[in-house]
Amino acid sequence: MNTKIVIEVLDQDSWERLREIRLAALTQNPEAFGAKLSLEAKYLENHWRERMERNTFCVASISGKDVGVMFVEDSPGDFGVTCWLSGCWVSQEYRGQGVMRALVDYVDSQKLVRNWNTHGLGAWTDNQVAILAYQRLGFVCVGEPQPSTRQPGKFYQQMVRTSP
Repeated sequence: MNTKIVIEVLDQDSWERLREIRLAALTQNPEAFGAKLSLEAKYLENHWRERMERNTFCVASISGKDVGVMFVEDSPGDFGVTCWLSGCWVSQEYRGQGVMRALVDYVDSQKLVRNWNTHGLGAWTDNQVAILAYQRLGFVCVGEPQPSTRQPGKFYQQMVRTSP
């Protein structure tokens, strides 16, 4: 199997591609996200295009198949964060092959171009697999768990990483 991972930044004309991988993520791992498949599946083209105006959407593909996604928001914030990573997901059959590492490496490559020096993200506190995976990528837990505004009763742990 060819495991060369290609990272692409999607433009607004690729909104259907973003929609497809986002809905795949919400279908395969609904527990990992604050968003709901039932809502996002109803979004029309204009909604996806508007989202793409506000954020950078990175897709990882192997042999032409989209297998991972990450949204990057320019977002100065707590703990010195200069960008916020969200919607991070890798298709189950491609986990452990360096896909998330390749997405994070892309963000690192943009630290001077886009000022993405310090990355923040949130992981559900009950998702230890994700927390451990992010720690292996150099993220550290910071602050106290925060309550979710999208899923009452759930908490997320903020994590931060500085580009090398």
